[in-house]
Amino acid sequence: MIRGKVGHDQIFLNFSGACITNDKGEILLQKRAASRDEWGFPGGALEIGESAEEAVIREVQEETGLSVEVDTLIGVYTKYFDVYSNGDKAQTILFFFQCSVTGGSLNVDQEETFDLAFFDPHNAPELFNQQHRDILSDYISQRRGVFH
Repeated sequence: MIRGKVGHDQIFLNFSGACITNDKGEILLQKRAASRDEWGFPGGALEIGESAEEAVIREVQEETGLSVEVDTLIGVYTKYFDVYSNGDKAQTILFFFQCSVTGGSLNVDQEETFDLAFFDPHNAPELFNQQHRDILSDYISQRRGVFH
C-alpha cells in the first residue's frame, strides 16, 4: 500500500531480529527466501500498532516454529540501506534482541524459511547483508547497548 504512493523511493523500514542460542552456545540462523537464499538471523518487519518486542516474538514463531521471550536488547542498527530485487529502496532500522526459547520446535515451512540451523558464531556462514554481519560481530564481541 505504501509503495503505491511512493513507488520505489527510499523509505524507512523497521525490523526486529533475534539471537537465539542452544546449550552449546551456537546461534540459530535462518536461510530465507526474501534474502536470496542466504543466511541471516530470524526476524522481520514490524506491523502497525506492534512494538519491537511483540514483532520479534511473532516473527520468530512464524519463521522458526519456536516460542520465545525477550531477555535483553543487544542493539539498534539504523544506518543501513537496502535495494530490493524489485527496485524498492529502504533505510532499514533493526531492533536486535537476545531471546530465550519457551516452547515449540524448529519448523522449516519452505515459504519464508528454507532452512534453520545452529552454528558456532565464529564459524557461521556468510550473512546476507552488512547489518546482520555487524550484529554477528557485536554478538561475538559481547557488545550490548549497541547503536549503529
